[in-house]
Amino acid sequence: MNQQIQTALTKGDYKLKGQFMLGSNYTFLVDVEYENKIYPAVYKPSKGEQPLWDFPENTLSLREVAAYQLSETLGLHIIPFTIYRDDGPHGAGSLQEYIEYDIEHHYFNFSDEEKEKLRPVVFFDLLANNADRKGGHIFFENETNKLYAIDHGICFHEEDKLRTVLWDFAGEKIPDELLAPLSLTSTWSMLFEPYLNPNEIRALIRRAEKLCKTKIFPYPLQGRRAYPYPPI
Repeated sequence: MNQQIQTALTKGDYKLKGQFMLGSNYTFLVDVEYENKIYPAVYKPSKGEQPLWDFPENTLSLREVAAYQLSETLGLHIIPFTIYRDDGPHGAGSLQEYIEYDIEHHYFNFSDEEKEKLRPVVFFDLLANNADRKGGHIFFENETNKLYAIDHGICFHEEDKLRTVLWDFAGEKIPDELLAPLSLTSTWSMLFEPYLNPNEIRALIRRAEKLCKTKIFPYPLQGRRAYPYPPI
């Protein structure tokens, strides 16, 4: 089914079904039609993005795709399939597989056992330099109970912007299986070139190299805000 969804989102026609009202950027639920089947997806048009003082304009949807590519490259598979298409109802933007989940079940009411599964998300956020990891951006799919993370538009800045609610593992050793894929950073420049600028790609690789040396989940930095607002 996963391959079917990827093919559908890559080749199918899509039309607006509704708009997500929370959040500052335009985000739409769409129906993607392919081979007489309908697949729900989340569409974020570039021209619906609110300008940010510290991120280049009209790049947030590209960062959504870069986040998916990073998750796959690391073997984490925690981000729903995401691509960039230029033929959306409101122009070019990201198109992401829609995942059914309980919006009331999030980080702040996860069980201890569920929180123990979050190390891959924390590791991803360190590399992606996630500036907005809220508690509601992490969830478990209803049907499979698979862990997912979403909303990665403000990631990959070249300056340190990490803001997250996930400091549970600070000071712990990063598992070797998470670090192992970082030996392949020589291929990352080409992989991320369509989505990030050269400075951002170099900064991403530097973060990977630093984690390979420290091998420790860091503590929040002192002297600047390390948590997103609002936290959920």
